[in-house]
Amino acid sequence: MNRILTTTLIIRFSSVGDIILTSPLIRTLRARFPQSRIDFLVKEEYADLVRHNPHLSQTLMFPAGGTSADLRRFRKTIQATRYDLILDMHDSIRSRVLCCGPTPVLRYRKRRLARFALIHGKMDLYDWGGGAPPVASRYLEPVRPFGVEDDGRGIEIFIPDEAHGVAERMLDSAGVPHASRLLGLCPSARHATKMWLPERFASAAATLARTTTLPVVLFGSAGERERCASIAAQIRTLAPDIQVCNCAGAFSLLETAAAMDRCAVVVTNDTGLMHLASARKRPVVALFGPTVRQFGFFPEGTESRVVEHPALSCRPCTAIGRSTCPRGHFRCMKDIHETNVVAAVHELLDRN
Repeated sequence: MNRILTTTLIIRFSSVGDIILTSPLIRTLRARFPQSRIDFLVKEEYADLVRHNPHLSQTLMFPAGGTSADLRRFRKTIQATRYDLILDMHDSIRSRVLCCGPTPVLRYRKRRLARFALIHGKMDLYDWGGGAPPVASRYLEPVRPFGVEDDGRGIEIFIPDEAHGVAERMLDSAGVPHASRLLGLCPSARHATKMWLPERFASAAATLARTTTLPVVLFGSAGERERCASIAAQIRTLAPDIQVCNCAGAFSLLETAAAMDRCAVVVTNDTGLMHLASARKRPVVALFGPTVRQFGFFPEGTESRVVEHPALSCRPCTAIGRSTCPRGHFRCMKDIHETNVVAAVHELLDRN
């Protein structure tokens, strides 16, 4: 294998957290080969997560709802570019189609057997399969033969000045005191079993707001706005003197990251926004229900506390979340109480 790379393509189509977790790979690859061309192929809707990364040469955007014709077009472009190496960090049928050709391809080890054994047999085989490092570190494993090593700087995301400006103007218009620190909440997730109970989010936030006087800001997508609005209303009822701003659906991903820069701490489910907060080096309190540390998605590169139910015998029941609890009791989230979350937040606030 050629150990000097002049042109490299990284493929990671989605989603928010997975793309952010590639940032150490991009940075350390650039440090090892400062004069090389490093391109990144990503779905169009997630392009902002890498578009402003100074360590990349070019961002290639696969169109939303891409067709087989798009696949063929991108495969021709990749073959014509004659990359030295393709790093397929997605490892799907679609990404494998794009990798067809003479260019060497490396993929990270997803540890599928260990994951299957842990979910379905509750047997932890990760030590036999290379351990259970964070996914950001797993992305680095394929390029170690090229002298690429973890620099210990964690994950990162780059934000243009205009995103900061939009976030500040939006917070100002919502009545959030200028330059004040905030309590950030990310109470939604793509899968229902990864979401802590909305009334618990509201109760914990109200308690924290009363004791810290921090304004509360809720983050999420447009599709999560209704859930966030309900939680915001509950917080206002419990703590009527506290400023509460529901920003779900109002910000782009980069504007959300810019607003998170104002947060003294972010309380979040296991979701892409958790990784966004981590990339901005915000202290994070993360709630983990059906998923566990071995899967590699605990908060990375920032001060954090994970609140979970470690003794529950049915955990983990999934690697990505489910629509309903397979046992019907949902204890992995229902048994997490507000006092645990409040204590974890205060512990981080006392350290910062």
